[in-house]
Amino acid sequence: MALKLTKRRQAIALAAILLIAVIAWWFVAWESEEAAAPGVRGTYSTNFSVIEDPLSEGGNWINGKKDGLDWADVRTGSGIAFGTQSGLGGYDDSTAVLGGAWGPTQTVTATIHAKNQPSSNTVFEEVELRLRTTITAHRLTGYEVNFSCSANPANHYAQIVRWNGKLGSFSYLKATTMYHCSDGDIVKATMSGKTIEVFVNNVQIMKARDGTFSNGNPGIGFFLRGASGQVNPDFGFSSFTATDGFKPESNPSP
Repeated sequence: MALKLTKRRQAIALAAILLIAVIAWWFVAWESEEAAAPGVRGTYSTNFSVIEDPLSEGGNWINGKKDGLDWADVRTGSGIAFGTQSGLGGYDDSTAVLGGAWGPTQTVTATIHAKNQPSSNTVFEEVELRLRTTITAHRLTGYEVNFSCSANPANHYAQIVRWNGKLGSFSYLKATTMYHCSDGDIVKATMSGKTIEVFVNNVQIMKARDGTFSNGNPGIGFFLRGASGQVNPDFGFSSFTATDGFKPESNPSP
């Protein structure tokens, strides 16, 4: 009787150990799956080394004209990403966002390229970072953080803007007149929850809150008004990195 009881206890103990092992394996596998977040990009970095019009880098980018129809595309040359607007007016900003599925907590960092900065107060040149942005035909939503590249103090500004969908429909969330582009400046925008924070050379210059869009993709943009489109290469980005805090399945960089 005692021998039978002992064997039974041993069997129960072994079954318990196996159950614990299965649960532990499932938890580790689930946690790993969450960390990898299949389909989520994780990190993307580029120095725009390939000449393209529009920006593609192997199909990684979605563009304002090619895909959104109502806005302008982004192009690259000489290691710079820049816009293609005519400069004649309108809010068809040159825009490109990364494709794929991105997590909502995003950080976008870029290095500014700026030369021949305009002194006229009627000329507007901007470089833009994009957060949680979606481009589809005739619709562009998400958040823009822009930085003025004008040499005229009357046009010194940086702004946080929400794009609402249709061409020309946007809302200002925050602005400052305490900044204008300098060549080589590193600009960064982050969004976590409803909070958007903006940095220049690791110093915070703006902060805003908005919960309209909970998802979308990171990207870049440019705005030109009051000058010929021939000046587009004068202002742009020489490097770009986006991350959503997830561990990528593989390195998606070009």
